[in-house]
Amino acid sequence: MRTWRTLSLSLLCGILLAGCETTHDHLLAQGYPPAFADGFTDGCSSGRQAAGVMTGEFRKDVPRYLEDATYAEGWGDGFRQCQAQVRNEERRQYEERFRDRDDDEWDRNRGNAMGRALQPN
Repeated sequence: MRTWRTLSLSLLCGILLAGCETTHDHLLAQGYPPAFADGFTDGCSSGRQAAGVMTGEFRKDVPRYLEDATYAEGWGDGFRQCQAQVRNEERRQYEERFRDRDDDEWDRNRGNAMGRALQPN
Protein backbone atom coordinates (compact mmCIF):
# COMPACT_ATOMS: atom_id res chain seq x y z
CA MET A 1 0.00 0.00 0.00
CA ARG A 2 2.79 2.38 0.90
CA THR A 3 4.61 1.59 -2.35
CA TRP A 4 1.42 2.40 -4.28
CA ARG A 5 1.18 5.83 -2.59
CA THR A 6 4.83 6.57 -3.23
CA LEU A 7 4.49 5.53 -6.85
CA SER A 8 1.31 7.63 -7.27
CA LEU A 9 2.93 10.67 -5.67
CA SER A 10 6.03 10.31 -7.84
CA LEU A 11 3.91 9.99 -10.96
CA LEU A 12 1.84 13.04 -10.03
CA CYS A 13 4.97 15.12 -9.40
CA GLY A 14 6.43 14.01 -12.72
CA ILE A 15 3.27 15.00 -14.59
CA LEU A 16 3.15 18.40 -12.89
CA LEU A 17 6.81 19.10 -13.60
CA ALA A 18 6.43 18.04 -17.23
CA GLY A 19 3.76 20.71 -17.60
CA CYS A 20 6.22 23.45 -16.62
CA GLU A 21 7.59 23.93 -20.12
CA THR A 22 8.56 27.51 -20.99
CA THR A 23 7.21 29.17 -24.09
CA HIS A 24 10.74 29.15 -25.49
CA ASP A 25 11.04 25.39 -24.97
CA HIS A 26 7.57 24.82 -26.40
CA LEU A 27 8.40 26.76 -29.58
CA LEU A 28 11.62 24.79 -30.02
CA ALA A 29 9.73 21.51 -29.51
CA GLN A 30 7.26 22.63 -32.20
CA GLY A 31 10.13 23.02 -34.64
CA TYR A 32 10.57 26.80 -34.63
CA PRO A 33 14.15 28.03 -35.12
CA PRO A 34 16.01 29.10 -31.97
CA ALA A 35 16.25 32.68 -33.28
CA PHE A 36 12.45 32.85 -33.62
CA ALA A 37 11.97 31.42 -30.10
CA ASP A 38 14.47 33.94 -28.67
CA GLY A 39 12.70 36.81 -30.43
CA PHE A 40 9.27 35.60 -29.36
CA THR A 41 10.34 35.41 -25.72
CA ASP A 42 11.82 38.91 -25.79
CA GLY A 43 8.86 40.33 -27.73
CA CYS A 44 6.36 38.72 -25.38
CA SER A 45 7.98 40.30 -22.34
CA SER A 46 8.00 43.64 -24.14
CA GLY A 47 4.36 43.29 -25.19
CA ARG A 48 3.29 42.54 -21.62
CA GLN A 49 5.20 45.61 -20.45
CA ALA A 50 3.59 47.74 -23.15
CA ALA A 51 0.15 46.55 -22.00
CA GLY A 52 0.95 47.72 -18.47
CA VAL A 53 1.83 44.50 -16.65
CA MET A 54 4.17 45.23 -13.77
CA THR A 55 6.17 42.04 -14.36
CA GLY A 56 6.77 42.83 -18.03
CA GLU A 57 10.18 44.10 -19.04
CA PHE A 58 11.11 45.64 -22.39
CA ARG A 59 13.64 43.35 -24.04
CA LYS A 60 14.99 43.64 -27.54
CA ASP A 61 18.40 42.68 -28.86
CA VAL A 62 18.49 45.61 -31.31
CA PRO A 63 21.58 44.56 -33.32
CA ARG A 64 20.15 41.05 -33.70
CA TYR A 65 16.69 42.45 -34.51
CA LEU A 66 18.18 44.53 -37.33
CA GLU A 67 20.35 41.72 -38.74
CA ASP A 68 18.29 38.57 -38.16
CA ALA A 69 14.88 38.50 -39.86
CA THR A 70 13.88 35.34 -37.97
CA TYR A 71 14.53 36.96 -34.59
CA ALA A 72 12.68 40.09 -35.73
CA GLU A 73 9.68 38.04 -36.87
CA GLY A 74 9.59 36.17 -33.55
CA TRP A 75 9.91 39.42 -31.62
CA GLY A 76 7.01 41.01 -33.50
CA ASP A 77 4.79 37.94 -33.11
CA GLY A 78 5.57 37.65 -29.40
CA PHE A 79 4.98 41.36 -28.80
CA ARG A 80 1.57 41.38 -30.53
CA GLN A 81 0.32 38.12 -29.08
CA CYS A 82 1.27 38.82 -25.48
CA GLN A 83 0.08 42.42 -25.57
CA ALA A 84 -3.27 41.27 -26.98
CA GLN A 85 -3.52 38.50 -24.39
CA VAL A 86 -3.09 40.97 -21.52
CA ARG A 87 -5.59 43.41 -23.01
CA ASN A 88 -8.14 40.64 -23.60
CA GLU A 89 -7.79 39.44 -20.01
CA GLU A 90 -8.26 42.99 -18.71
CA ARG A 91 -11.34 43.41 -20.92
CA ARG A 92 -12.77 40.09 -19.71
CA GLN A 93 -12.29 41.09 -16.06
CA TYR A 94 -13.88 44.50 -16.71
CA GLU A 95 -16.92 42.98 -18.44
CA GLU A 96 -17.27 40.31 -15.77
CA ARG A 97 -17.27 42.94 -13.02
CA PHE A 98 -20.06 44.91 -14.72
CA ARG A 99 -22.00 41.76 -15.59
CA ASP A 100 -21.93 40.77 -11.91
CA ARG A 101 -23.10 44.25 -10.93
CA ASP A 102 -25.95 44.08 -13.46
CA ASP A 103 -26.94 40.63 -12.18
CA ASP A 104 -27.07 41.94 -8.61
CA GLU A 105 -29.23 44.87 -9.70
CA TRP A 106 -31.56 42.51 -11.57
CA ASP A 107 -31.90 40.31 -8.48
CA ARG A 108 -32.76 43.36 -6.33
CA ASN A 109 -35.36 44.56 -8.83
CA ARG A 110 -36.88 41.08 -9.07
CA GLY A 111 -37.09 40.82 -5.28
CA ASN A 112 -38.69 44.25 -5.01
CA ALA A 113 -41.21 43.41 -7.75
CA MET A 114 -42.04 40.10 -6.09
CA GLY A 115 -42.54 41.88 -2.76
CA ARG A 116 -44.89 44.45 -4.35
CA ALA A 117 -46.83 41.72 -6.15
CA LEU A 118 -47.37 39.70 -2.99
CA GLN A 119 -48.35 42.64 -0.79
CA PRO A 120 -52.07 42.88 -0.15
CA ASN A 121 -53.54 46.24 -1.14
